[in-house]
Amino acid sequence: MSLAIAYTRAQLGVDAPLVTVETHLSNGLPGFTIVGLPETAVKESKDRVRSALLNSHFDFPQRRITVNLAPADLPKEGGRYDLAIALGILAASEQIPGSELEHYEFIGELALSGDLRRVRGSIPAAMACGKENRTLIVPRINASEAALCRNTQILTASNLLSVCAHLHKREPLSAPHKPVIHEAFYPIDMCDVKGQPQARRALELAASGGHNLLFYGPPGTGKSMLASRLPTIMPPLEEAEALQAAAVKSVANQSSGGDWLSRPFRSPHHTSSAIALVGGGSNPRPGEISLAHNGVLFLDELPEFPRQVLEVLREPLESGHICISRASAQVEYPAKFQLIAAMNPCPCGFYHDGSDRCRCTPQQISRYRDKISGPLLDRIDLQVHVGAIPLQDIQKKPEGENSQTIRQRVVATREIQLQRQGKVNAQLSGKELATFCHLGTEESMLLASALTRLNLSARAYDRVLRVARTLADMSASAEISSAHVSEALGYRNLDRENIAPIATTMALA
Repeated sequence: MSLAIAYTRAQLGVDAPLVTVETHLSNGLPGFTIVGLPETAVKESKDRVRSALLNSHFDFPQRRITVNLAPADLPKEGGRYDLAIALGILAASEQIPGSELEHYEFIGELALSGDLRRVRGSIPAAMACGKENRTLIVPRINASEAALCRNTQILTASNLLSVCAHLHKREPLSAPHKPVIHEAFYPIDMCDVKGQPQARRALELAASGGHNLLFYGPPGTGKSMLASRLPTIMPPLEEAEALQAAAVKSVANQSSGGDWLSRPFRSPHHTSSAIALVGGGSNPRPGEISLAHNGVLFLDELPEFPRQVLEVLREPLESGHICISRASAQVEYPAKFQLIAAMNPCPCGFYHDGSDRCRCTPQQISRYRDKISGPLLDRIDLQVHVGAIPLQDIQKKPEGENSQTIRQRVVATREIQLQRQGKVNAQLSGKELATFCHLGTEESMLLASALTRLNLSARAYDRVLRVARTLADMSASAEISSAHVSEALGYRNLDRENIAPIATTMALA
């Protein structure tokens, strides 16, 4: 047989489209051609495959070899096709049984010795392979992450010879151990936080409804400490959600490890570029917002980020995904993350802290705040002032609730939302707001007055409604009361004119 067909998977974002490797041996001068829109690394597989076959003691056919990677219009990049190409040549030259190839899919880069090297994106390939009811053979170094796909049959191999021995049914390949599903573990806890009752409640509120949150206040008040503990009080990841997050990390060539059930927590430095934040490059890779999918993106020192970098967050915050367009490809990555940010009230950090340490001029404060645009601020539901901790609280032992206790309340609140509308309150659309966030006459008048006095936009108005709905759910109330609306308005106390806290409830009383 001079024609053989093997199957592998390409990588396109977090998708893994099927690639059929057609290998044909024909008469004529010896040659090796790969067609099907291969990029440089794929073209170089000719030399890797040839050396791997010879060093594995196989015969390299002295014939004209044509390898077609179909579909022809799908760009192919990387060394992930090496194993499938080598097996196609062996099957076409009848050195292995070609009939066995139809039951398997293969990904793996070949070393010159015939050993298999790690490839990125094994989890999306495993997920797609399972839907086709085939068995996926991967390099042994990819075993732990590919095994996360519990519904796909995975086999691992260390070299080309072991794969061929398996296809000859001489020495079967081993399957990796399936991961044990256990509760996520976090080395930090909310009981470490001293004082800050308002900030702790805001953090629980954000976790309960999936709301974005901004902490602002003087340095050293625990803003970063509080933000880092948000994942510890969020509901545990479902296995499907954890697999989606692990797939993004696999595409980014990052190992998930044993903490794959923990909520992602990404904290990029303020010198990060826009591409690092949302993804990109000539071959688009996922950025920090995609690596934070189903988790938390924490931006510390928010005004220190360049304004053009912050502005790229606006669309993903609304849509939950990011579409990266390049001349060669258009790739979409998931980006359903919860934004937590922290900032100082002024360049020196001591504006309105109760002392006379701040020497910033109004112009300096205005320039500092203007780095955060109004449209971005509108998308942050909760804006909470974190004041300095009194000395007596610092000297006390932490006495607050632990993360497990708070998480139980958060899970109960989210269960109310899921039973009522099938999603968390932060994801309610405009039409769903009218259905699930109905206000009485008194509550409507209160919110209308705030809309005028605080100069809230229509987007901010909707977000206040969502927060009020979450507050009602936290108190197990079917209706949104004036108290819920007032408290929700109290979290919108950071506007463009005054960064100090506004006593919204008192002003409206």
